[in-house]
Amino acid sequence: MLTRKQHELLRFIQSRLEESGISPSFEEMKEALDLKSKSGVHRLISALEERGFIRRLPNRARALEVLRQPDDSGTKPARAEAVAGNQTVPVRAPERPAQPANDVIEIPLHGRIAAGVPIEALEGQSMLPVPAALLGSGEHYALEVSGDSMVEAGILDGDFALVKRTNSARDGEIVVALVRGEEATLKYLRREEGMVRLDPANAAYEPQIYGPDEVEVQGKLAGLLRRYH
Repeated sequence: MLTRKQHELLRFIQSRLEESGISPSFEEMKEALDLKSKSGVHRLISALEERGFIRRLPNRARALEVLRQPDDSGTKPARAEAVAGNQTVPVRAPERPAQPANDVIEIPLHGRIAAGVPIEALEGQSMLPVPAALLGSGEHYALEVSGDSMVEAGILDGDFALVKRTNSARDGEIVVALVRGEEATLKYLRREEGMVRLDPANAAYEPQIYGPDEVEVQGKLAGLLRRYH
């Protein structure tokens, strides 16, 4: 049996998901239930989760999915219906995953990568929280940019490069290239006359040219994250 506030919160979350496919933020839930603080929202969500009414989506900050309603015996909420002529026609809302506007995904942060001469891309165990809107499908990781050779592409020293893991890329794409199995760099990828050319985006730097067996694509740039201090 749910308390009144638990029931109100569950209905509010379900309503927002049906309207937009986006679960409400903690601030919106606090205001909707007229609570004094977000800690009250945390307690209500934890109680609903323990009772099996909702679940938190993995690796996504404050992303919620409604599993059942208190009066539906564990089934999904009933569909709305519309009347057309003498027939009742079920009306179904578009099925969309719950992805709140403030959805955040944590991806591995694998150290630093050169946007200058190649340096080692250090493997790390830390995670970097990233807005889901910056990422597409697939597996991603992050690298901290070191150097200024990509400034004309808007990639600055200290930025975090968000990289989609892949071993292939088209000419003209910005990639993480592993050079001679030892050093990684962030550059434009070009292929010409059987060679691989890694182009900077800074007139002060020269292109780097390697044999095809000396360069391995480890990912391509999917986005950038910049912190302002």
